Amino acid sequence: MLTHSALKGSLPNRFRELWDEIAPIGRDAGSGGYLRYALTEPERTLRAWFREQADRRGMPVAQDGNGNLFAWWGDPAAGDAVLTGSHFDSVPHGGAYDGPLGIVSAFLAVDELRAAGVTADRPVVVAAFVEEEGARFGVPCLGSRLLTGEIDVDRAAGLRDQAGTTFAEALGEQPAGADPALLGRFAAFVELHVEQGRALVDLDAPVAVASAIWPHGRWRFDFTGEGNHAGTTRMADRRDPMLTYAFTVLAANKEARLRDAHATVGRVSVEPNATNAIPSRVTGWLDARAAEAETLYGLVEAVRTKAADRAGRDGTALTCTQESATPLVAFDRGLADRLAALLGAPVLPTGAGHDAGVLAAHLPTAMLFVRNPTGVSHSPAETATDADCAAGVAALARVLEELACR
Repeated sequence: MLTHSALKGSLPNRFRELWDEIAPIGRDAGSGGYLRYALTEPERTLRAWFREQADRRGMPVAQDGNGNLFAWWGDPAAGDAVLTGSHFDSVPHGGAYDGPLGIVSAFLAVDELRAAGVTADRPVVVAAFVEEEGARFGVPCLGSRLLTGEIDVDRAAGLRDQAGTTFAEALGEQPAGADPALLGRFAAFVELHVEQGRALVDLDAPVAVASAIWPHGRWRFDFTGEGNHAGTTRMADRRDPMLTYAFTVLAANKEARLRDAHATVGRVSVEPNATNAIPSRVTGWLDARAAEAETLYGLVEAVRTKAADRAGRDGTALTCTQESATPLVAFDRGLADRLAALLGAPVLPTGAGHDAGVLAAHLPTAMLFVRNPTGVSHSPAETATDADCAAGVAALARVLEELACR
């Protein structure tokens, strides 16, 4: 049983105090959302904060050559470490809790264990993974994919943001790629994350354990046509890729609904992007997710086929490129059942991707979700109460004690 005699104030208050240190960093004054893109100034400020927190706790920090940070409680040379943590980066104008909650909670969980006089038999490691969202360089979970060798190093190094900066340039070095030696020192990974949905609200529970992540991926649809004058080009003479794009968005919505899947086109680029010019090129990105891989790829193929057919009628051309794909991730069943029993928590699947989904193919992995009253994520409306966040910290501390201290 954890005691709190060595810590000042209640756990919710201690959470709020630490949370307030990072809350202003990268917040947009207009939207209230966050602009914490990987390896930009706000995210670098958070990475410096990570190092400061680790230093306060006497936890040495190492960077793996891919931009991922690891703070060690215990001997870094020892094996069978229990890994926790999450990421700092955000989607454009995203919420505060997606990612950082897992890092703040991890440091507080270490505090809880130390205050209780618990001695770790295995090292506990707090991680901050780089570019989890893929909002800057286009590939989600880039840091964990590099660590595990699930993306080619040269491809990762050459990924460019919208300003033309490569990942290698932003990192300041060529990424190191797969590190089997480092990965082999981890016995398990437990990622705490704000829930991206309302299941815990409906269940009236503050914390849950994850069972699986739906298969999901990103596809780029490039539509090309003929740029021309908006005022002098007859409607019958137009080869407008915007029309093909618009049809494709509606087709994606329809095909996803027919399959009980998810399809989102949330990003678009238009050239020349002028009010009085017919576009010459429109690029849209499709995010697709489904409970089964067969459903996912059936959905994408149906959208591609309909888009190609429409392009033929519009006199435009289509190129469809898969940018990333993640198969069904079933978290370690034995570990999930063990943690659910330990915490008395419900077990839930999720449609959201996480670094835990990448690492699950390489070591026993679990996730904890913290209740989100609004059910909204990737938005300023994303939130969690201090009481529920404290419950998440307490749950994570119990899990780390179970896995690393017994």
